[in-house]
Amino acid sequence: MHARLTLFLVSVALILSSSCFAQADQAEAGIRAIMEKQPVIGLSVAVVKKGKLIYTHSFGLKDVENNIPLSDDCIFRIASISKSFSATSVMQLVQAKKLSLDDDISNLVGFKVRNPKFPETVITLRNLMAHRSSLNDSQGYFTLDAINPAKNPDWAKCYNNYEPGKDYQYCNLNYNLVGTVIERISGERFDQYVKHHVLDPLGLYGGYCIDSLDKSRFANIYEYRVDSAKFFAAPGAYAPRSEEIANYVMGYSTPIFSPTGGMKISAADLAKYMTMHMQMGKYKGKRIISKKSAQEMQTPIPGKENYGLAIATSDKLIAGKTLKGHTGSAYGLYSIMYFHPEEKFGIVVISNGCHPGYTDGFNTVMKQAVNCLYDNFIAK
Repeated sequence: MHARLTLFLVSVALILSSSCFAQADQAEAGIRAIMEKQPVIGLSVAVVKKGKLIYTHSFGLKDVENNIPLSDDCIFRIASISKSFSATSVMQLVQAKKLSLDDDISNLVGFKVRNPKFPETVITLRNLMAHRSSLNDSQGYFTLDAINPAKNPDWAKCYNNYEPGKDYQYCNLNYNLVGTVIERISGERFDQYVKHHVLDPLGLYGGYCIDSLDKSRFANIYEYRVDSAKFFAAPGAYAPRSEEIANYVMGYSTPIFSPTGGMKISAADLAKYMTMHMQMGKYKGKRIISKKSAQEMQTPIPGKENYGLAIATSDKLIAGKTLKGHTGSAYGLYSIMYFHPEEKFGIVVISNGCHPGYTDGFNTVMKQAVNCLYDNFIAK
């Protein structure tokens, strides 16, 4: 009887294993078909099902010039998905009662941040995180001088014509200000705060500081230009800015690390981070933020854009599914991280260079890859 049961269990395990291999084979064939139909340098993907990372794979090249293949341990600058790391850090400080989402940003950053057309309306930390501050990127966002009245005579051009809190415009300057707040309130340099309080507790390799990471793991990034139908290397994606860091001013130089877009991480580790949000702030026994904070980040502020606090909501990515997450694009890179908090699945796709076309608000290659992975690993 015991031998018969053992044989049965072994048979079941073999069937399940065979099924998993078949799913992977079909998914990989599908991804390769996507890459054959349109220009793509490389794709790194990860799938989470029932709260567990079940699949990672990389396709294409890490380095075109030297014909080096992309691998699962490659790290990428993930662009605007980085904003959620900044927002997660803010929620930790809110939970510690070191600040409030409704604090006046002027008091938090140390200089006046007011829309001159609405001088009595306070711009709050929440306004920044939800892209409802009335700020824009017209003066740039790589330094706080852009918005500082003492540094830029055109500072007023940083503001739109509507009252803060009344409308939405996606703005990178918002999150470079958010990063500055994290630094000033915590007393830790921004990149170190995220490493110590988000990455390290989750056991993830990554960060915002180029010089503190293994450069051999960086996936080169390539920008596809439609006019010439060619890819061009974009080394600026990993510019170390070592000299600026050597002259760093705590609480002001924060945009050097780009809290708005500068996180470098692998697809697999990004998927683990995503799982923490999918599980309302907890991953493998480590609570990074409270359930209340996770829900607040994922709840859209009323408005047509469905954006919360660095987590968006969309039903346009996978038909019939309302998902939470974020996308990124910079220097030719495209990234996507979306999950279903109730059904406990999520998908990460990162490309170090692909065609820039869009479908339903998402990069077409990203959307097709996500759906291919969903069809093969989740739907089945």
